[in-house]
Amino acid sequence: MHADFSLLLVVLTLITGVLWGLDKFRWEPRRQREAEASDQPPEEPSTLVDFGRSLFPVVLVVLLVRSFVVEPFRIPSASMVPTLLTGDFILVNKFRYGIRLPVSNIEILEWREPERGDVMVFRFPEDPSKDFIKRVVGLPGDEIAYREKQVFINGEPVPMTRLGLYTGTGAPRIARAWRYREDLPGNAHEVLLTSGRPSLESVQRVPEGHYFVMGDNRDNSDDSRRWGMVPEANLVGKAVVIWMNWDHNKGLPGWSRIGQIID
Repeated sequence: MHADFSLLLVVLTLITGVLWGLDKFRWEPRRQREAEASDQPPEEPSTLVDFGRSLFPVVLVVLLVRSFVVEPFRIPSASMVPTLLTGDFILVNKFRYGIRLPVSNIEILEWREPERGDVMVFRFPEDPSKDFIKRVVGLPGDEIAYREKQVFINGEPVPMTRLGLYTGTGAPRIARAWRYREDLPGNAHEVLLTSGRPSLESVQRVPEGHYFVMGDNRDNSDDSRRWGMVPEANLVGKAVVIWMNWDHNKGLPGWSRIGQIID
């Protein structure tokens, strides 16, 4: 869906841009010359040309902003609860990890590398047409282990502090989910662990140019523990802010979440 919409924007920009250019530099001057020769007002452009000419700057701005500045995304699942809820609409910084061409995602300008703890949007390695969002846990060269529901980085356990029972949006209906503060180096955030769910154990070495990612809802996340690393070529951007939330239970916006910075 992501690639399809990007492709649609590129095609619309090309079509409307060609119509704008032909009218600006060829057809409009010809209409002016014909009007001067006949001493009559110039003819109006056709409906198609007028539509393309009007639409071109709008589509161009949308393409440039969406491809190189920020892009909106909707959170479709509960894998990042409690940080992100189903129904959150977020903005993603597209230039944080370098400037990439739309559709192809080819990097044309290097910038920063992802940092441990970043909430990152990327193209799913098993199906690049899908966008996933997870937290960066392992950097190139790290050995990441997940044992008994705790992360180990290069053999060192990541400290966790139990905060209490989670009763917010996205809490499981039967099992109990507990809130923990996980202190990744340089980034403290909350995660959920669900009672009675088995630990998805894993020990993996992160190769160069790849990242190990996990959902904050640890027992309800399909992530690097199962399908492996995210290649650098699949990076899309860093999630930065919640700009809208829709509470499906109430059928109303979740006003308290709007404007929250994503840590």
